[in-house]
Amino acid sequence: MTKALYAEFTALDVAAADRAEEILLRLADAVRREPGNLAFDAYRKTDDVLTFFVYEIYADEEAFHAHLDREHSRVFNAELTDLVIGGGSTLTWLTPLGS
Repeated sequence: MTKALYAEFTALDVAAADRAEEILLRLADAVRREPGNLAFDAYRKTDDVLTFFVYEIYADEEAFHAHLDREHSRVFNAELTDLVIGGGSTLTWLTPLGS
C-alpha cells in the first residue's frame, strides 16, 4: 500500500524562508530520483511566504523508510532545524479513500 503524507513547516523569517526554499529544491531533485518515490511536490504558500507545504507519496512503507535513511534527507533535516519554527516539519499522514 502506498505511503502518502504532507509536511508543513514555517520559517523563522524571510531570510530563513529563502534558504529553506534553496535546500528544499535541492532535496526535491534528489527525492524524485529515489526508487519508490511516486511524488514529491513542494510549495511555498502564496498568502504566507514563510510557510511551506510538501506533498509526498512513496510506493510503500519500506520506500518511505529508505527515503528517511538517505544522506540527502538527513542533510536536509539537519539544515532545516535552525531555519524553522519548532525545528522541523509537521507530518500529516493520508489514507486514500476506498482503501
